[in-house]
Amino acid sequence: MSELRQDPISGQWVIMAPERAGRPDDFERESGARPQGECPFCAGHEYLTSTPLLELPAHPTTRTGWQIRVLPNKYPAVSSNVGQTFLSADSPTPAFGQHEVVVESPQHLLSVTQLEPQQFADVVRVYRDRLRTLKEDRRLRCALVFKNMGLAGGATLQHVHSQIVALSTVPDRLRAELCGSAEWLKRHGSCPYCAMIAREQAEGVRLVAETESLLAISPYAARMPYETWILPRQHASQFEDLSDSAARELAGLLQRVLTPIETVCGSGHHSTVAYNYLIHSAPFDTPPCDHYHWHVEIIPRMTRLAGFEWGTGWHINPVTPEAATQRLRKLLGQVD
Repeated sequence: MSELRQDPISGQWVIMAPERAGRPDDFERESGARPQGECPFCAGHEYLTSTPLLELPAHPTTRTGWQIRVLPNKYPAVSSNVGQTFLSADSPTPAFGQHEVVVESPQHLLSVTQLEPQQFADVVRVYRDRLRTLKEDRRLRCALVFKNMGLAGGATLQHVHSQIVALSTVPDRLRAELCGSAEWLKRHGSCPYCAMIAREQAEGVRLVAETESLLAISPYAARMPYETWILPRQHASQFEDLSDSAARELAGLLQRVLTPIETVCGSGHHSTVAYNYLIHSAPFDTPPCDHYHWHVEIIPRMTRLAGFEWGTGWHINPVTPEAATQRLRKLLGQVD
């Protein structure tokens, strides 16, 4: 039986419809294979890219002069070359901001699960450090770190990389989270994310994995099959405040959780896997707040948005988060 669930923070509604999972096209995957020419992100092809904004020197496991590069995006969604502007409903507004690419390895790998643990820990630390640098520009209000994996996930290059987009205004999704969590605090006197963590620990049915400081859960109102969130146990609203040890722990759990998700999404073949992961963090100009919690959202791209989703703003999820948790736990047990 289908059921309607509401995200307690954003207010977004999701229809859980497990009986639709049997449709033949629900989990159809595109190969994502593209003809390979000269990859601009591979070692030796640095001449194809702009001057890096940041470059980490070589790690012992690499054979090049660098291990991670942060580059200006060649095709930016926003630009720092326009003057700072304010949104207007009456006229077009130049899109001010900064759009960066984080090249996560000099090797032509497809997934962060192929990186050495220390290499990926350094990637997470670069995410944090770039947010700290962008925060110094008072014209920028917030930034989103995200990865597009696979053709259906929006990736245009297969070489392992992620992106950071810093904006001069707070986007709708983050604004909805901030408003919803502030309202929750007003009504219940607590952070809704902290309440979520306590609930998931107590019930256990949507708890995918955990470490000393972090939890990975299938959210109660998951929009997509096998959607997974990672949250810190201790309240923290700004991702850029992450310590080096916490960055290592997050990288380890993220790799650990992505491994079974990639198995589910692509039968273990990286070329057929498609997902996004996003790091949600409070705006730069917001002091540490009692109602918001930074978190990572992993969103597998196993179903397509169609007429109903576009027409209503609701999602239909054919796999309940409880069923998703059971399968991911089983696969994690095989890996661990």
